Amino acid sequence: MEWALLGELSDEERRSVIAVSRRRRFSRGDFVFHEGDPGDSMHLLAKGRVGIRVTTPLGDCATLMVLGPGDYFGEMALISPAPRNATAVAFEAAETLSIHREQFDELRAGKPGIDKFLLQAAIAEVRRLSHQLVEALYVPVDKRVLRRLLDLVALYRSEAGPPTIIPLTQEDLAQLAGTTRPTVNKVLRAAEDAGIVRIGRGRIEVLDAAALTQRAR
Repeated sequence: MEWALLGELSDEERRSVIAVSRRRRFSRGDFVFHEGDPGDSMHLLAKGRVGIRVTTPLGDCATLMVLGPGDYFGEMALISPAPRNATAVAFEAAETLSIHREQFDELRAGKPGIDKFLLQAAIAEVRRLSHQLVEALYVPVDKRVLRRLLDLVALYRSEAGPPTIIPLTQEDLAQLAGTTRPTVNKVLRAAEDAGIVRIGRGRIEVLDAAALTQRAR
């Protein structure tokens, strides 16, 4: 498994990071960590999909993003130790490489340049949040729904080809798009009428990714 986050490191540095990591396995529904837990490690996602969730001011649970193999999460624990600001839960059987802060500190004490991937992680997060803010303020809600669905197509696409089956509910998609379930249902029904998607119980099948891309522009 390759992680783009480690792409700035030399082969030796990448091997050193992997060497201090601990392989962890999670079953569907298992929590990797909870919001408010001590932040002491980051995770490189090797297999499966993991959802990142937060508690809203009204006490509801909202999914912010879904991550797949090659992604990472919890990196702030290595940059600035603090309680976790989100919950990570396995949406399916998953496997990560966990890098503990103490072991990483020992590693970069001998190889100071090894922590440059943390700068890349921080930059990527700033860009993601900036893009998310612009979309929330200026992109119509139907476009946001379709764009988040398109993101999920990239995450769940199968080599076998279409349809791409996304095993998430309309409520999950609503949370990702920052809107309500009725709005998502309206957008999906219109896409279904156009032959782009098929709505199932607890799943969304994308039949025509090209047409979805066109609508999401």
